[in-house]
Amino acid sequence: MDSTTLNVAPEDPTASSPPQSDPDLEIKDAQLIFNHVWSDLESTFGRENLRFAKELILLGGAPGSGKGTHTRFILESRGLTCDPIVVSSLLDSPEAKRIKDQGGMVGDREVMDLVFRKLLEEEYRDGAVLDGFPRTKVQVECLKLLVAKMNELRHEFYDTPLRIHFRQPTIHVMVLFVDEPTSIERQLSRGREIERYNQKVKSTGIGEPMELRPTDLDTEAAKHRYRVFKEKTWDALQSLKQTYFYHFINAQGPIKEVEKNILGELSYQSSLELDPQTFDRLRTLPLASHIIVHARQDLVRRLDNYELNHGDLFHKVIELIERKIMPVVVRHAISGVASVNSEDPILNDPEALVMLIDIFSERGFHAMIDLHRIEIPEQVDLKTGKISCRTKQVYRITIRFIGSEIRRER
Repeated sequence: MDSTTLNVAPEDPTASSPPQSDPDLEIKDAQLIFNHVWSDLESTFGRENLRFAKELILLGGAPGSGKGTHTRFILESRGLTCDPIVVSSLLDSPEAKRIKDQGGMVGDREVMDLVFRKLLEEEYRDGAVLDGFPRTKVQVECLKLLVAKMNELRHEFYDTPLRIHFRQPTIHVMVLFVDEPTSIERQLSRGREIERYNQKVKSTGIGEPMELRPTDLDTEAAKHRYRVFKEKTWDALQSLKQTYFYHFINAQGPIKEVEKNILGELSYQSSLELDPQTFDRLRTLPLASHIIVHARQDLVRRLDNYELNHGDLFHKVIELIERKIMPVVVRHAISGVASVNSEDPILNDPEALVMLIDIFSERGFHAMIDLHRIEIPEQVDLKTGKISCRTKQVYRITIRFIGSEIRRER
């Protein structure tokens, strides 16, 4: 049953609500669980070694939504090389396995302890994808308490040599959503694939069998897993909307379509991810995306200005290009790279250099100019041995463009 369609009986002032339905009690439970886990971490590792990931991507979604399928792509899009932290895999105790096989959920305290300890491993210092966390409101509150502690540690060590280990945390909540029929079909399809694979392993003796849970082959169990997600995990994830960066992805489409949506959601935004002091230091520099917006119009305006107001110099630069540079460029039509050295005095005028670059840009080339000053000996004072030199200025012009394809594979 969907949590949004539950019928609520009239309130009975004499009746006491179960703890799970009281938000205040949930928060208190979370505080107790978190304090216990955090105290164990401090005593085990030491406060200065509680160095968590700078970026946490909390990946949630219904069974069959493609969390495992898309995790590697998410990691690559963020430049992370570590493996994802799959919470269900962390919970491999016999009791936890029994609960999972029944489609239930493991206790919050065990989850928090395992997740926090895993996040302290060095490979996750830059960032981590948490697959299947948080799943309950208590876990949500524990997450908030963790982020608060991370910020507390950041301020505590900010003026010490350890400050680089306590960076401002960035939290992304990414929810992959599929409807109930899609979820059930994908769960059962995955179960059938695993069953066929395990039968092949058994018959050939090649490979290792994959875990096949009872819910992977039972329609009613698959339905139950989806309802657990909708009634518990969905609300927990939704509650993070107002606190962290929240990304809702429709995961019912083809893999490429879903990946495109993910990439758009996780595109780099410096104002959200950099330390405020770092961002403030950089924000006076323009973004490349802003510079190129009007680049074409600006180029046209400059070229027209050269012709109208600096015609003589403009024509001389064009003549230099036609006479000395383009013949070399043409000879390098296959490679797409041409280099020309020139001592033409016209290039001593900075305006001429700018014109040359703009002219090539308008024609579809990319031009770069380096000035090299070479000392040429002219005379020697025989009495003192002093050598007098003159400075020779050589302009090295590199032209790049798309070369010709002379061989095509069939």
